[in-house]
Amino acid sequence: MTALDPFAAQKLRDLEARQLRRRLIDTARTDGIHVLRGGRRLVSFSCNDYLNLSHHPQVKAAAIAALERYGTGAGASRLVTGNHPLFAELESRLARLKGAEAACIFGSGYLANAGIVPALIGRDDLVLVDELAHACLWAGARLARANVIAYRHNDLDHAAALLAEFRPQHANALIATDGVFSMDGDLAPLPALAMLATRHDAWLIVDDAHGLGVVGDGRGARFAHAEPPEIPLQMGTLSKAAGGYGGYLCASRAVIDLITNRARSFVYSTGLPPATVAAAGAALDIIANDRELVAKPLRNARRFTSAAGLPEAQSAIVPMVLGTAERALAASRRLEDEGFLAIAIRPPTVPEGTARLRFAFTAGHADADIDRLAALVRERVLA
Repeated sequence: MTALDPFAAQKLRDLEARQLRRRLIDTARTDGIHVLRGGRRLVSFSCNDYLNLSHHPQVKAAAIAALERYGTGAGASRLVTGNHPLFAELESRLARLKGAEAACIFGSGYLANAGIVPALIGRDDLVLVDELAHACLWAGARLARANVIAYRHNDLDHAAALLAEFRPQHANALIATDGVFSMDGDLAPLPALAMLATRHDAWLIVDDAHGLGVVGDGRGARFAHAEPPEIPLQMGTLSKAAGGYGGYLCASRAVIDLITNRARSFVYSTGLPPATVAAAGAALDIIANDRELVAKPLRNARRFTSAAGLPEAQSAIVPMVLGTAERALAASRRLEDEGFLAIAIRPPTVPEGTARLRFAFTAGHADADIDRLAALVRERVLA
């Protein structure tokens, strides 16, 4: 045993004492809705596969065909020999869907933000980040070694005041926000943020991981407004509503060309497997053409919030803030006993004192399951 082992053991004991230790639990997804966990079949309300496309026959067929033809891996980074022609098809689809000139695919959403921000921002620059933005936006901002400042969640006045105070001192400025916030389910005020960015000569990056396929007729948070604002940097993932894996940036051709040259998480990462790229392309075709399907996650979320007596859902994500980690864990266990999987979300994923259940609704959830969950929440969790 080295000195590292007692260090790790003590850290784990500290987490355990605060009800914050995590453990990996085998969870087999069987059909997009149900999971096998701990020997039981549960209805999952904790999965981000909002359109259940991970099990869609068209998506699976595309992956299988690419796997049989091209094998299991890309073989190299995209700038070496890993840039399969399937990437160009997928990036073209993404750019059209998001109303951008071009797109770039990364290995994951986290890798995208960890690479995009430092490729555009440096030591002499300013990054304003919504305090509840996803961890990978924060990681990218800190890797840039810029002056990174949080603004209060969706607080335009606070963001404006910070820009007025700090923008003149920096060469470039970036405003970073989620489009749909992953733990709260609310939407960023993108039109107003875009205007604020223009007024202060700043760039706006929007992480739309939870917007694609769910809001704005499936096109994402930018299109959830009557007049879609100009957003120069539209980032997102292919691992939520698209049902697969990977991250992306949609932007101008000049910006995309710069990213492929300077984003270290792109330059130095092996390309996604061809089967993954092909599956994403098939998923995007469905998202672009099936309006009825993309409307279902929000409809189901709103059915739940209405029945449970909660504020109306703005997205497929519905939080139920319970306060302490202990209370959130107990509520999760209570629902699991009744056949539902609703994972407790605890700090540091959410701020101290805001541990919660986070319900994620998909197109395939049955009305009967939604109604029964709502009744349990009213009678067993909120009572």
